[in-house]
Amino acid sequence: MRAILLLFDSLNRHCLSPYGCDWTITPNFQRLAERAVRFDRCYAGSLPCMPARRELHTGRYNFLHRSWGPVEPYDDSMPQLLKEHGVYTHLISDHQHYWEDGGATYHTRYSSWECVRGQEGDPWKARVRDPEIGPHLGQATRQDAVNRAYFTASKQQPLTQVFQLAGEFLEVNREADNWFLQIEPFDPHEPFFVPEEYRSLYPGGYDGPRFDWPDYARVTETLGAQAHCRRQYAALLTMCDACLGRLLDDMDRWSMWEDTLLIVATDHGFLLGEHGWWAKNRPPFYEELSHTPLFIWDPRAGRAGESREALVQTIDLAPTLLGFFGVTPPPDMQGHDLGPVTAGGGPVREYGLFGMHGAHVCVTDGRYVYMRADRPGTELYDYTLLPLHQRAMYAPEELRRLELVPPFSFTKGCSLLKIPMPKDFYPCMSCAEGEGVDLLFDLERDPRQERPLQNPELELRLCREMVRLMRENDAPPEQYARLGLDRPPSGSPDCSGSEAGGLP
Repeated sequence: MRAILLLFDSLNRHCLSPYGCDWTITPNFQRLAERAVRFDRCYAGSLPCMPARRELHTGRYNFLHRSWGPVEPYDDSMPQLLKEHGVYTHLISDHQHYWEDGGATYHTRYSSWECVRGQEGDPWKARVRDPEIGPHLGQATRQDAVNRAYFTASKQQPLTQVFQLAGEFLEVNREADNWFLQIEPFDPHEPFFVPEEYRSLYPGGYDGPRFDWPDYARVTETLGAQAHCRRQYAALLTMCDACLGRLLDDMDRWSMWEDTLLIVATDHGFLLGEHGWWAKNRPPFYEELSHTPLFIWDPRAGRAGESREALVQTIDLAPTLLGFFGVTPPPDMQGHDLGPVTAGGGPVREYGLFGMHGAHVCVTDGRYVYMRADRPGTELYDYTLLPLHQRAMYAPEELRRLELVPPFSFTKGCSLLKIPMPKDFYPCMSCAEGEGVDLLFDLERDPRQERPLQNPELELRLCREMVRLMRENDAPPEQYARLGLDRPPSGSPDCSGSEAGGLP
């Protein structure tokens, strides 16, 4: 048995033809949908990048206990568990966050790994003198300008190199058994730096400053500039589609469909001007960010060209991969093996939880989504044994305020460092107008989430389910307090009493 996980970053479900988009060029995603099972109600769990990858490893929600950070010593890591059970695991990625402090314990869980350098602001090539950065809208950084100078052709792009290495792995190991390959391109994450051969597919007549890296901020650009930036994303998406096609070609060439599991997924989406905002890392976590694409080909079932309505999440990927290789998921994993639902349908869960540390906590049943806002004046903490931020270790002044606290149910008896966290710890995180406001949407009648509902009975039901899922995750007490779930806030339903199941 062999398995491939292809994990894109910031892959927008609503920009893919299998999910109804008619303006982007994604023939290979359509080809994949005809060759696999398409999941129509897949949601992220923890946003953004590394929190999502911790869920990929551990099969449990990350965002209630920890911000951006590493795989912890007490975590169950899916690739490591596979390795311990005799499965060779290999990671190929140009995702620069793996090589930073806050991601440095992920790639070492695999049997081997390959790193492609140069994406975004990856501190790769050295140039002492400042490079010239021309007129632009949005973001532009010194290191990104240095890196771009080394990518003069499509074949030199990190995205292309990742898939070239994947092709090499498949060719070398096509006759071997018992391996897991994780292909993880950073794209179509911003910046949307794309060769002309793909940009030319989306002409628009724009003649303004370069705009391929939007700020994590409100949309203020002209309509022409906005449309241009969306076309740059689409061009990069089409380049991703072409790379996907090469993988599908390799699977055809080496007859891998007979015994190789293929999962194609992403960590989250990206706002391309919807709701008046660019990018991610901001609440509320609208459908464009949280509702993600997922495709699974399982050779045991042989189901192709079908769709599933089951509510699934990122936390399901680890137990799915473990189950494929006959490895029993450890009890701390909260996700579900998607093998049975891929084979024939059926439910997976009634409700799913998602959000980001310190921001809205959201719950959905697939039709309704309820977003519970952070209350001002409440506390937030990181719980960890590896005090690392995204690109730095915790500073001594931060660590002076820590305390040692008893274990959670999933920390294997380990006490933890409890470290106070400011609520603006993500430098790029700002909040949309929905900050501080609880929001309820009917996705069937209002798929663009433009008309929040006022329905106290429905809000109470979803609020109770949120509390239940938080308790199952062994959420710390301050998480209930910051959501106003320890007592009924004025004008909100009482979610804290016995009807809601009480609090820990």
